[in-house]
Amino acid sequence: MIVHLRAAGTSLLLDTPVQDGGLPAVLHWGRDLGPLDDDVLAALAGALVPGVPPSAIDTPLRLSVLPTREQGWTGRPGVEGFWPGSGEPAAGFALGEVERVGDRAVRLHLVGAGGRLAVVTDVELSEHGVLRVRHAVENRGGDTFVVASLDATLPVPDRAREVLDFTGLWAHERRPQRTTLGHGAWTRETRHGRPGHDDPYLVVAGTPGFGFRSGEVWATHVAWSGDKRQWVERQALGPAVLGGGELLTPGEVRLAPGERYVAPWLVAAWSDVGLDGLSDRFHPWVRSWSTIRRARPVVLNTWEAVYFDHDAATLDRLVDLAADVGVERFVLDDGWFRGRTDATRALGDWTVDPVTWPDGLHPLARRVHARGMELGLWVEPEMVSPDSHLARAHPEWVVGGDGLPTWRDQRTLDLGDPGAYAHVRDALAALLEEYPIAYLKWDHNRDLLHGSAHRQTTALYRLLDELRARFPGVEIESCASGGARIDLGILERVDRVWTSDTNDPLERQHIQRWTGVLVPPEYLGGHLGAPRAHTTGRTASTGFRCATAMFGSAGIEWDLTSARADELAEVREWVAEHVARRALLHSGRVVRADTADPGVLVHGVVAQDRGEALFAVVALASAEAALPAPVRLPGLDPDRTYRVRTVAPAPLQVQAAPAPWFARGEVTLPGRLLVEVGLAAPLLAPENAVLLAVEAVAPHGAAEAAEAARPAPAATFGA
Repeated sequence: MIVHLRAAGTSLLLDTPVQDGGLPAVLHWGRDLGPLDDDVLAALAGALVPGVPPSAIDTPLRLSVLPTREQGWTGRPGVEGFWPGSGEPAAGFALGEVERVGDRAVRLHLVGAGGRLAVVTDVELSEHGVLRVRHAVENRGGDTFVVASLDATLPVPDRAREVLDFTGLWAHERRPQRTTLGHGAWTRETRHGRPGHDDPYLVVAGTPGFGFRSGEVWATHVAWSGDKRQWVERQALGPAVLGGGELLTPGEVRLAPGERYVAPWLVAAWSDVGLDGLSDRFHPWVRSWSTIRRARPVVLNTWEAVYFDHDAATLDRLVDLAADVGVERFVLDDGWFRGRTDATRALGDWTVDPVTWPDGLHPLARRVHARGMELGLWVEPEMVSPDSHLARAHPEWVVGGDGLPTWRDQRTLDLGDPGAYAHVRDALAALLEEYPIAYLKWDHNRDLLHGSAHRQTTALYRLLDELRARFPGVEIESCASGGARIDLGILERVDRVWTSDTNDPLERQHIQRWTGVLVPPEYLGGHLGAPRAHTTGRTASTGFRCATAMFGSAGIEWDLTSARADELAEVREWVAEHVARRALLHSGRVVRADTADPGVLVHGVVAQDRGEALFAVVALASAEAALPAPVRLPGLDPDRTYRVRTVAPAPLQVQAAPAPWFARGEVTLPGRLLVEVGLAAPLLAPENAVLLAVEAVAPHGAAEAAEAARPAPAATFGA
């Protein structure tokens, strides 16, 4: 039987030969093949049976959904494991049953090792064209079985010869890297106990030269917040494949008789219009199950404003200034709990410090609420300081004890220990019950260097799920020393992610651009930082900082008590502009232009009905040419007419005489021309950005052309 799953222009063909004892195999994953009857599907399956080459197994090799060495597959196996007593490996799998689960999902039941192992494989294709594959293995034997790996694998066509994935550093996450796929495997493994700043994130195989708006691409992501691996490989025998799963250490998962291990989902998508086509699938799919239920509040986070100096008078002034500029959520960062005067002590002692806060957080909460804002609080529940009451009282809860190096002067708390888990859960619950906390910034500032990443990650998921069920009105942000834990596993349990610890807009332009291929912008926390970035020392204009922080879940991380009156006015205007456009920014289609000049970026968000859009034209550096190429605005309706208007909530720097349309501040043109031809570049000075508001108007005609040609008043943002 051939299973054909179809949705949103994507087809998946799965051969499930139950009768002849074969193994299921993916025949096609990519462009929609249209409606096909059973006879045609059977004929196609027969036509795709390969020949037998020299020096190979004597039967045709087909890549199964659970490939193993005994099947003749010489690439990475889909399943590995053994029984410690005999050393016998997992082998001998055969398809037992095919279960249809609705129109776009199938569950495959496989049996191996003479009936002692059962594997259930779920294959789902969402209405958005997002494919998910996951295996689960159950020990049906009488002895313990050790799972070494259980990975999902998907074939890609031979034309997918170029690979894109990501690496990075603290404050420099999501750096893209490309390579050409030859024979062999390009494998990325993370051993951080979290995805890490160098997380491969999204592995993309595509036709050479693919970009944001062109090329055919296939992409996979492992929806898991612990150790993982992803790879793409092409062997001499068999198709090229994308694969991924949890990276297990030896003996980490041991199944007693009757126990089951469920691997993470491998989430995948195909596009024939480049990387933006992937976002067009991933973003609406994430939004279909998102925990976000209301507009993203503009936040002020106190970290880079005051650090550990929690002076009540200073914080009161900060609360008032935050409210004055339009902030909706005030977040008190690190330094509020017992004995926490710097980063070397007190993690784990989650009670309010009686010296700094003699009346608890109640006065702050009252002041925040009186000014019309919500209160948020920073926590780091998975960590513990050696210099803390908790570590001294319960050294058995500290992973690795004193024999391992500290990281940021802290160690990992073993959430897999029932006592440690209960302590953290109850401490957080006590805070949420005593104070009107609407938001937890949940941090994770070190790698796990010892112990079980699987145990720690599953305990974290359980803790988040339990707290969310008990306090459904509390939102949670995932922060891991910036962007070291951004994945679709954690995204099911949080309402925001901290994209990076850097607020430097030059770094942020790249980080947000690439993180946003997978994750919708409403999740991506981006803050307006101080004029001089705390992480890089680089100074940036208010306009550049405002334009960069406009897109995403916006906030401020700047000591506003040090800002001038004109700067505060600019911040107030920026917040108002963001709030006015928030519905568009957090529901529309993300688009990114392919620009030949690496110093120029163009990106935007287009409404689902293409009636409006907001674009950013960004000058990262000096342009390659004195007259840069016209700026094209992708994603607009070619058959509608649009008015393009400059928006600048803060002063902007341009070079020499700007283009006439730019000096006027607006222009009206058909969408087809804006997409294909574009507008003369605005000649921005390096490290500047301008926002373009785009609104659909009546069909283009003589009256509109005359109006567009008439000079407009000078733009208020100045030169």
